[in-house]
Amino acid sequence: MKRRLVVAVALILLTATASVPLGLSLPPRIVQIAYEIERYGIAYSWGGGHAVEPGPSKGTCRGYRGRIKPCPAARTRGLDCSGLARWVYALAHGRDVLGPGNTDAHVRKMRRVKSPKPGDLAFFGKITKKTVKTHHVGIYLGNGTMMNAPETGAIVRVDDMAEKEDFAGFYRYRPPRTVR
Repeated sequence: MKRRLVVAVALILLTATASVPLGLSLPPRIVQIAYEIERYGIAYSWGGGHAVEPGPSKGTCRGYRGRIKPCPAARTRGLDCSGLARWVYALAHGRDVLGPGNTDAHVRKMRRVKSPKPGDLAFFGKITKKTVKTHHVGIYLGNGTMMNAPETGAIVRVDDMAEKEDFAGFYRYRPPRTVR
């Protein structure tokens, strides 16, 4: 099932991007991929998307505090918020640039931006120079909206960012420096 979904998304992306001019920057491609994933109606799963390879996976009940009891994550194939960001960025960059970590690990691989562009990540929680304590991330789409894997019982969808409290900032992927 997982392999078929990944192949289907890859085929859609190849055909959808075939007429895109060379030199297209990544953020619009990130947004395009996020919308393609949304079309599949992928479920939210606490801890989903954190397997060895990015993409939908069964979640975990470790640390689960959702409203639906008992925890359905261990039997639900899907994505949590950072699993969604990880998969979209892996598809856009051609490799797993964010890795299997949570939102705190992901924000450390990014740089804060004042003027967001579609495809940047919107983090929620508290980020200071000394501490990173985030609890949610969405893919910024523009016009105050984000692609979101919001909570147990929901599917990946577009949400208004204003509906989510404690916005911490917009962040853009920062590739590691190469040593010469």
